[in-house]
Amino acid sequence: MDPKSLFSLSDHLAALSKEGDPLEVLQETVDFEYFRAWLVEGLGYGDGSKGGRPPFDPVMMFKALILQAQHNLSDARMEFMIRDRLSWLRFLGLSLGDRTPDENTIRHFRNRLTETGTLRRVMKAFDWQLQKKGYIPMSGQIVDASLVPAPRQRNTEGEREAIKSGKSASDIWPDEPNKAAQKDTDARWTLKVGGKVRYRADELPRVLWRQQDP
Repeated sequence: MDPKSLFSLSDHLAALSKEGDPLEVLQETVDFEYFRAWLVEGLGYGDGSKGGRPPFDPVMMFKALILQAQHNLSDARMEFMIRDRLSWLRFLGLSLGDRTPDENTIRHFRNRLTETGTLRRVMKAFDWQLQKKGYIPMSGQIVDASLVPAPRQRNTEGEREAIKSGKSASDIWPDEPNKAAQKDTDARWTLKVGGKVRYRADELPRVLWRQQDP
């Protein structure tokens, strides 16, 4: 590649970082290498002695599933977006010109992890890492790939206990409907159940990260 092109690419990535690339935050928040042994075991990769094209790095592929779930993309669209977005390539540890997974590879990877129960196991550990760093995974509410701070709640101890016990906002504040409507108790209910994402057998859950109150 032309040195000028490399310099331009480096400048472009630096500009993305300066503007605030949420995937860099996610990369710093989660230790993705922690999942490698589980992924390799679940996929049943051989030692490569039979030759053929080597498989894609499992950690990179798992990160691709996270991106796909965040943006609710089909396998075909995910194939295109990996090639199209520099920030995604960087997050996945790929460079321009590197081989990227196609839709069949993405589908096979996800299905294999689902069949062996590995996807559920790894996603639970993924959730745990987010929680440990002060973020709550939320299913089915994707807006973008950002780590979004949760609204600060100023609840009394009794109100917090009521929320943790599963009571609705209208039950907690029956005489204050306006206050009940404004309260973001959903984040607390997600926290109450451990931030676990509801899984279907045939798909990766969509997740959004919301920072817990200090």
